[in-house]
Amino acid sequence: MKQLLLVCHTPSTNTQSMASQLLAGAQAEADGQGQVLSLEPGQCTAQDIMAADAVVILTTENLGYMAGTTKDLFDRIFYDLETQTEGLSYALIVRAGLDGTGCTKAVESICGGLNWRPVRPRLLCKGDWKPAFSKQCYELGQLMMSSLIMGII
Repeated sequence: MKQLLLVCHTPSTNTQSMASQLLAGAQAEADGQGQVLSLEPGQCTAQDIMAADAVVILTTENLGYMAGTTKDLFDRIFYDLETQTEGLSYALIVRAGLDGTGCTKAVESICGGLNWRPVRPRLLCKGDWKPAFSKQCYELGQLMMSSLIMGII
C-alpha cells in the first residue's frame, strides 16, 4: 500500500485549514489503496520519511525563509536520508506573506541535496488569506495520492 506523508507547519488557523484540506484531499483519493500520515515537522523523523512513497511539505514563510520548525526537521534528518531516499517524490506548499522566493529556494535546495524529485512547481499561497488556498491544498492532496496509486510518482 502506498504511503503519502504530509509534513505541515500549522501555527495559525489558516495554515491548519490548509493542512486539514490537504489531508482530506489525499484521503478522498486513497480508496483503500493508500495511506496518509500527517505530522508536524517536530514530530517527523527520518524513519517516517523513509517509510513514505511521497512527501508534501507545507511551511510558512518566516522572515523570507522557511519556518524554523521546517528547517529543524531538515537539520535532524538530512544526513540520515542523504543516500536513503534518492528519487523520493515531493511537493511544496508555501504560505507566504512576502513573495515566497527565499523560502522556496531554501527548501528546494535542501530537497535537491537529498536528490528528491519535485512532482510539480511549489504551490504558493501568498498575501492576505483567501479561501482558495484551502481548495488548492485539497486538490494537491488529491493529485499526490492519485498519482501514487496510479504509479505516476
